[in-house]
Amino acid sequence: MATEETNNTQGPPPSQQSSLPDFPQLILEAIEALNAKTGSNMSAILKHIESTHSDLPATHLTLLSHHLNKMKQSGQIVMLKDNYLKPDSSAPPKRGRGRPPKPKVPIPPGTVVSPPRPRGRPPKPKDPFAPPKPKITAATGRPRGRPAKKAKTATTAAPPPPGVKRGRGRPPKV
Repeated sequence: MATEETNNTQGPPPSQQSSLPDFPQLILEAIEALNAKTGSNMSAILKHIESTHSDLPATHLTLLSHHLNKMKQSGQIVMLKDNYLKPDSSAPPKRGRGRPPKPKVPIPPGTVVSPPRPRGRPPKPKDPFAPPKPKITAATGRPRGRPAKKAKTATTAAPPPPGVKRGRGRPPKV
């Protein structure tokens, strides 16, 4: 008996399921019946569906907006200035954003597909039997990098005698 109760709580009652057509069909019927040149907005479609079908579920407003968005994404209806209308049959189908993908070439049966190449530069081939290469040093005889700082010598200039006056400006290099 517990399984019967869980089955009854899922979805609308069977009487509503069978008598009510699916929402995409209701939406297309409403757009055709309203027959507006610039299309029909959501409230006009809702009023038409409510007037023709009295046994709508309580969540019919959210169902309507959900199905309108799904139909708009799939291309069954077109939205133009907040109005929904059926797409023109002579108009080309609407493309998605970005560059279209390359067409896939069908692979004949029985062909073994190799895994894709790894990213980056391939490693150099190594010969396990080759002798190791000797390291080449610089031919100049100098070590690599920046030379070390030379240490200052202890011969610092003595301060001038107190009687000698210094001149103006920077003293000359010695």
